[in-house]
Amino acid sequence: MNNPAAARPGLEKVTQRELDEIIKKHRTFLKGIRGGARAVIKFKDISGLDFRKGDLSQGDFTGSLLVGSNLSSGTFKGVSFFACDMRNANLENANFARADFRGAFVAGANLTGADLMNADLREGKVMEKGDKGVLTDRPGHEGEEKSHKTVFTGAKMKETNLSGARAADADFSDADLSGVIVKDADFSGANFEGANLTKADFTGTDLTNANLRSSIMTDTVLVYAETGGANLVEALTEEAMGTKFENLKKTLPELLQDHTAWVATAGRDGRRLDLSGVDLRHLEKLNQYPLTAVKAIGANFLSQTLSGADIQSALLDRADMRDCKMVKADLRGSSLKGAMLTRANLSEANLSPLQFSNTDGSTWLQRTNLSGANLRYAVIRGADMRDAIMMGADLSFAILIDCDLRRADLTGAILDNTDLNSALTSGAVIDEKYR
Repeated sequence: MNNPAAARPGLEKVTQRELDEIIKKHRTFLKGIRGGARAVIKFKDISGLDFRKGDLSQGDFTGSLLVGSNLSSGTFKGVSFFACDMRNANLENANFARADFRGAFVAGANLTGADLMNADLREGKVMEKGDKGVLTDRPGHEGEEKSHKTVFTGAKMKETNLSGARAADADFSDADLSGVIVKDADFSGANFEGANLTKADFTGTDLTNANLRSSIMTDTVLVYAETGGANLVEALTEEAMGTKFENLKKTLPELLQDHTAWVATAGRDGRRLDLSGVDLRHLEKLNQYPLTAVKAIGANFLSQTLSGADIQSALLDRADMRDCKMVKADLRGSSLKGAMLTRANLSEANLSPLQFSNTDGSTWLQRTNLSGANLRYAVIRGADMRDAIMMGADLSFAILIDCDLRRADLTGAILDNTDLNSALTSGAVIDEKYR
């Protein structure tokens, strides 16, 4: 629950008006006209500012703070982002060809469609003179006490061009790299744990000793790639996606007919729909079917569209729901213990409890249970999570802006860099270190 913008206090703040003037002068500089000046904004706070889709090629932002800044559709060829903090920045469709990202912290940023051809993503650290004139390490970005690796954890890099990039030992854990082009690049020792590498093209790329544990590698191209020492056997390939839905030998409407009767009669007639361990990735319009009380333990919903779906009182423990779109989904009273919801979009979803009445007139709540779930980098903006059980859940870097968390139980939950701005937390159980 840390405030990302306060990660590096003491840096001089640049205003939007000042940045606009710098961009204007840099444009003149690139044209070679008198009065121009190269954009050099080193060790400054540029957080939350808009770069106006400008051309800042050859600029220098070394060591600066760009948390939440908007660089989308801009041109940044050869720019130095050395040791910059760019968490949650919008870098969508921007051109970063030959840019220097060494030691940069780009966790949770949106690089969809960006061009990082020949960019430098290796380790990097800034040195400064100490009190006695001796060179020492300048304090790095938050969470970087021992390492100066370039960090792209949780970044959205769908269809990004990384061809020719030098990214040895860089951290891409939990990032969405689906459809990325990484030809003839150096990614030796890179960390892709939990990353989505669906349809990524690593032709001719060095992936020696890369960590691919729990990464999604369906239709991933590895032609001429060097994979010595990479733990490919621990990646999630097509063969490990679960039981094929076709093997159930019935259509979903047919299966739901018995399930609907089972729900309507409280289990006296029909049969509960059990999709446990089934690969549901390719089912079309799944969100349009009534999935109330469905059982789908360990099922694979990877990248499914479940927005607006009715999934109340469902049993979804250990289900793989990474990258799912679940906007305004109704998940009241469901069990998602140990579910994988990394990068899922649960904006405005309903995860409040279901209320039931006993024969004596008393009532009881069936609470939504997310205990032990992985919600790293999930977007849960404006969701109703009243009374939810999230004991031991990992909500690192998740966005819970405007969420209703009243009376929620987050005992043991990980809230590192979680954005809880404007969230309601009255009565919630939250470990003291995050308060």
